[in-house]
Amino acid sequence: MSKAPQPNDPQAAEKQARIVEARMALMRRFEKKMAATPARSDGKPLGSGAPNRHGMPKLPAGQHETQGWPVLDLGIQPAVPTAKWQLVADGAVENPVTLSWNDFLALEQAEDVSDFHCVTTWSKMDVPWKGVRFAELAALVGPKPDATHVLCHAYDDYTVNLPLEEALKPDVLLVHTAEGKPLAREHGGPVRMITPQLYAWKGAKWIRRIEFLTQDVLGFWELRGYSNTAHPWREDRYA
Repeated sequence: MSKAPQPNDPQAAEKQARIVEARMALMRRFEKKMAATPARSDGKPLGSGAPNRHGMPKLPAGQHETQGWPVLDLGIQPAVPTAKWQLVADGAVENPVTLSWNDFLALEQAEDVSDFHCVTTWSKMDVPWKGVRFAELAALVGPKPDATHVLCHAYDDYTVNLPLEEALKPDVLLVHTAEGKPLAREHGGPVRMITPQLYAWKGAKWIRRIEFLTQDVLGFWELRGYSNTAHPWREDRYA
């Protein structure tokens, strides 16, 4: 198992510089598509903390604020110790990887505050998170020119799909910490994905694989009638 890089490690610094360069190129590649999403184009931004509400009501229509954090799952809460946890990123990419826990922590870490909107009508507001931006992982593996979507796979066999223009947004994180504490098992720990500009089911708990695709493939809830686009500010709950 690889170890996290030591301070002043020139090889680690060089690798991170390459990832940053690749990430910037990837963002430029999807810039127009990201700008055309409802969060950016229709004057009704999807929540990602106070700065991204832009004067909109605090909550999307049909939502109520919770001070707690309700638990919803498929009836299984996998116990995945960090020593055995792995994240595979593969499919339509140039450099597929399998990351150990230490490999994951060696990637650039990001902190963000964003909102968490559940399709069952509750919202948890202004949650402080820490983890790895999806865009960082994407830059590491290098999506091929014809890659358009991802399908996220979880340790409980849950799946969920996203277009790359949504997944690459800066507030989409693979989080290991919430509210200053390690992400609890019932909330998807050790690592889950968060998608603040979409309903929360679009972020897989207990994430184990991110499969890059050249076409859309519906996930668990999408196959059962949930919206394929999932925009909270449009009450975009069901197909």
